[in-house]
Amino acid sequence: MPRRHLHVTGAAEAPLRAALRELRTTLDVPGAFPADVLAEAERAAASPRLPDRDATDVPFFTIDPPTSVDLDQAMHLARREGGGFRVRYAIADVAAYVTPGGTVDAEAHRRVTTLYFPDEKVPLHPTALSEGAASLLPGQTCPAVLWTLDLDEDGRTERADVHRALVRSRAKLDYESVQRAIDDGTAEESAALLREIGTLRERLEVERGGISLNVPEQEIVERDGTYELAYRAPLPADGWNAQISLLTGMAAAQLMIDSGTGILRTLPTAPDGAVGRLRRTAEALHIDWPHHVPYAQLVRSLDPRQSHHAAFLQECTTLLRGAGYTAFSGGDIPDLTLHAAVAAPYAHCTAPLRRLVDRYASELCLAACAGAGIPQWVLAALANLPKEMADGARRANTVERECVDIVEAALLKDRVGEVFDAVVVDVKDREPTVGTVQLTDPAIVARIEGGPAHLPLGERLRVRLTRADPGTAKVQFTSA
Repeated sequence: MPRRHLHVTGAAEAPLRAALRELRTTLDVPGAFPADVLAEAERAAASPRLPDRDATDVPFFTIDPPTSVDLDQAMHLARREGGGFRVRYAIADVAAYVTPGGTVDAEAHRRVTTLYFPDEKVPLHPTALSEGAASLLPGQTCPAVLWTLDLDEDGRTERADVHRALVRSRAKLDYESVQRAIDDGTAEESAALLREIGTLRERLEVERGGISLNVPEQEIVERDGTYELAYRAPLPADGWNAQISLLTGMAAAQLMIDSGTGILRTLPTAPDGAVGRLRRTAEALHIDWPHHVPYAQLVRSLDPRQSHHAAFLQECTTLLRGAGYTAFSGGDIPDLTLHAAVAAPYAHCTAPLRRLVDRYASELCLAACAGAGIPQWVLAALANLPKEMADGARRANTVERECVDIVEAALLKDRVGEVFDAVVVDVKDREPTVGTVQLTDPAIVARIEGGPAHLPLGERLRVRLTRADPGTAKVQFTSA
């Protein structure tokens, strides 16, 4: 999923949207699905492989943005007799529709992930599946990978089970309506428990040293040929919902480790240099970060509704660099099983409509829980999956970075020549007059060339905007 959520409005012929179309061409982003892929998807949508178990009596619900139709997850939350909670988490069963070695499968391996642009998305699977038959849309009976997670009264996992089942979501909810219903006491018990369970899981996250970034969503609004940046701060319900996904990913990782075969999402501890750069960014944004305060504690103290806090949270995603996928088999457990941000072993398994690896993780967990053999098509792909996912992640990161550059250029295109307050956050080792500055307002990171013989790393500097061209995705400053 993207780290920076950018949405743009405005007419199709607006310069920003034209620049985004050009970017898709430049980056050779996959276009329309080939005819044979679409035909196979249509056939699969009409005749999926159905499971024997039926869980359509469970009143599942989904929580997603209002316009989303590619719904990967549905949940049902309940109290257990004698104390604790039961989380049922249904994940779209993409493998029920995708035939290993078929054209849809091959195309998914070519695309790897859904790509998100500010004006549209480029899906992993044809919409007949991702937005139709395989999506957990309300009122639609679907095959799913159904997790049942029993938690104690503190929210700790006591038991995890996963199997295939038919499910039917009763309602498509969004974050704002869920938050409102929970706050005013009108939410049904299953939705109301999201706050209780989510809060308990957040406490456990603090206890183990994990961190969740409440990264705001940015919307780029076009008005009379100019662009403005607005933030949507995440609600508490966003975080509670994310905790259910994290809970499942942690359970999946442990299942695979215990079975001796799996694929984990891993992240080493951030190097000191990356943290140092982040400290300079905090200074640029007037965020007080005493040296004795750990990074995780600082992040939890921030309010994403404040624009300078929101910008800092965006920059915190740089500490996620180095995340990758680690595959293993035959009981040969890798040295690195930890995801540093989660502070526990973790696996991607809850978004198979939008991410290739999740389909494989689900199959590995199903086999581990059943004590059954792993499908040969999963074992055959396992060794190469980390590289495929890394390649897909690089393309997604490039898309994200280039989109941010284009958006920032669009925001500043009418302000060339103006002077801004900034802090130098990076200086090239062999070119001391070239580096990166973080503006205070607007909260933009950009290249600087020229000025003092040595840019003053970590210090404030007045900078002049010399270039802002959405067509070339370039923003550049020089010392004022």
